Amino acid sequence: MDRFNAMRVFTRIVELGGFAKAADSLQMPRASVTILIKQLEAHLGVQLLQRTTRQVSPTLDGAAYYQRCVRLLTDLEETEAVFSTQRQNPRGTLNINMPSGIGRLIVIPALPLFTERYPQIELEIGLNDHPVDLIREGVDCVLRGGLALDESLVARPLAMMDQVTLASPAYLERIGLPASLDDLAHHEMVEYVSSTSGKRFGLEFQIGAELRAVNLPKRVAVNSADGYFAACAAGYGLIQAPYYHAMRQLEEGTLVQVLPHQAVPQMALTALYPPHRQLSQRVRVFVDWLVELCGQPGNGLRRQACAESTEL
Repeated sequence: MDRFNAMRVFTRIVELGGFAKAADSLQMPRASVTILIKQLEAHLGVQLLQRTTRQVSPTLDGAAYYQRCVRLLTDLEETEAVFSTQRQNPRGTLNINMPSGIGRLIVIPALPLFTERYPQIELEIGLNDHPVDLIREGVDCVLRGGLALDESLVARPLAMMDQVTLASPAYLERIGLPASLDDLAHHEMVEYVSSTSGKRFGLEFQIGAELRAVNLPKRVAVNSADGYFAACAAGYGLIQAPYYHAMRQLEEGTLVQVLPHQAVPQMALTALYPPHRQLSQRVRVFVDWLVELCGQPGNGLRRQACAESTEL
């Protein structure tokens, strides 16, 4: 029995919650996965996994063994990288997840630069705004806008994104263009509901050192960025969003910036990954490339500084 291979199979079963999913992920026959685990349990003399009709979960011994396996396998990968060409030429599959807007508008258009630099890394990219269980779903790294809520993950800051206040031309024609925050009393907003925390977001403005929340009447609340923009374009009220996501609509005139001289708080863009992945050379080079990408001008994350906020 190849013990390191058995450990790799065992950790993937724990992370994905099933033999079949682990076999598919590792591109191994399912029978081979079952045999390896039986051999591993016989070798150790303990039961590592509890099997039910619905799921597979580690026993107490299995959970303890999983933690040790993760550390050993990570140390092995890093040690091999130090003494091999993988440090200069990392290879293998990198599973990443990010909001669809960041993926479509910023990361994927620039991705040929990364794959040309690291041709032996194969990328699997998930695009959604929903929370991801990195361990159970086998995801190596996620990009998220806003504050990082999971303190168990390593957080690498990428950028502070400029935000703008937006409305559709039809909405402004019906309600009127506000000239100041006082004028917002006659307006409506689209409410954004975080699919991660369930928190509801209205509008916020930065006035000097003061952060002022403005909650307007609403008829629509959504929990995705695409739905947020669609509701705004349909005339349901004001929204606030990262500038990069609104660049095309502003250029085309399908959305209009409202109160351009009234500052909106910036939004953090962060890369998150499990602690046991921080030694992975694939994760390292990808996150380093993201830092480089986000620092380039013209990507829409930062725009020309607007005039100072209007004091009320």
